Amino acid sequence: MSIEAVKEGNVAIITGGASGIGLAAARRFLERGLKVCIADRDAGRLMQAAGDLAHDDCLIAPCDVGSEDELRQVEQTVREHFGHIDVLMNNAGIQPGSQIFGDQKNWEGVIRVNLWGVVNGTRVIGPNMMAQGTAGLIINTGSKQGITTPPGDPAYNVAKAGVKVFTEALQHELRSRAGCKVSAHLLIPGFVFTGLTARGRTERPAGAWTPEQTVDFMLERLAEGDFYILCPDNEVQRATDEKRIAWAAGDIIENRPPLSRWHPDYGERFAAFLKDGEGRHD
Repeated sequence: MSIEAVKEGNVAIITGGASGIGLAAARRFLERGLKVCIADRDAGRLMQAAGDLAHDDCLIAPCDVGSEDELRQVEQTVREHFGHIDVLMNNAGIQPGSQIFGDQKNWEGVIRVNLWGVVNGTRVIGPNMMAQGTAGLIINTGSKQGITTPPGDPAYNVAKAGVKVFTEALQHELRSRAGCKVSAHLLIPGFVFTGLTARGRTERPAGAWTPEQTVDFMLERLAEGDFYILCPDNEVQRATDEKRIAWAAGDIIENRPPLSRWHPDYGERFAAFLKDGEGRHD
């Protein structure tokens, strides 16, 4: 079972662990008896998180996940303190907003953290996890935006689409290695109220899940062995997500314009597809 690594005495590293989903994961792991290192590039939030968790088995580590050297330092620190690593949650993410011809720094920053952070974390920490010969988990935080790729923030979509493709390839690699007991999983959150999504709001919108709800759902699906952990929220259930994903894939199959869901000539067809679930509308 994929959840086997999430047990008392095991050790987890969570990047982007000082807030949001990462912090909620740290709390749930500690409740299950794991030892946890939360890595984050925001030193102030790290200190606040450590105070909030107030747990002897919680280690904090400043880290820019875009840097392999800093990730190696995190791994070394965790192994010196706890001896082994059983769970890696590549969760760090930023979303400053982007446009196709917009600020280059936004593009570079998003891809450095959201995509390279996942690649770097896996490639730096994953090999020694496999070498332990024990059950392990690599959980990469993706996004529905990396699957349906809605207009509005192309850099974020590109990075999260890359996370999906990378994690699929990673799991194929892991399952193809004789004796490997590490598995990879793609966490696909729904609408979650975090600092990344708050946009100035101080109260959680009715449609949003809490980070804790998201992590609880993740743990439930890991227990079932899911690779794609497709989370609902209070507005969107799985059936709707499935239809949106199917429509996006249908753009290629049906030779429709890209992002036809938002194309004026296809609005009514998509609405009908979403309503009745019938496959072809062209």
